[in-house]
Amino acid sequence: MDGRVQEPVSVYLRKRFGVDFVDTITEPGPEKLLAECKELASLESILMRLEISIERHRSVGIAIAAHYDCAGNPVSKEAKIEQVKDAMVFPRRNYRHVPVIGLMVDETWQAHEILLTENNDALAPSE
Repeated sequence: MDGRVQEPVSVYLRKRFGVDFVDTITEPGPEKLLAECKELASLESILMRLEISIERHRSVGIAIAAHYDCAGNPVSKEAKIEQVKDAMVFPRRNYRHVPVIGLMVDETWQAHEILLTENNDALAPSE
């Protein structure tokens, strides 16, 4: 939701997926929301918007983005990385044909992909 994050995420995703445009679904602290799966109304809303993005706009990838200095989820970088990893389960379950990645936007507003090991353990954001 934080406007400071929109541009670095969009730039990263346009390059990563080779697209001209990026649909944005914003929520405060989306990594926490998707990782915990407790707020059903919010999850249904996200799923509805994802459905439009993927089925109608033909989006080719999904990213769960967390960022430095998040007011909606003020936890450590390490906790955010774990939440992003857990948050990726929700869209992967519903959109098996679409790649799902995790991003961490640092204090210099650069987006870094959160890499997963073969065991789905999160590694530090790639440089």
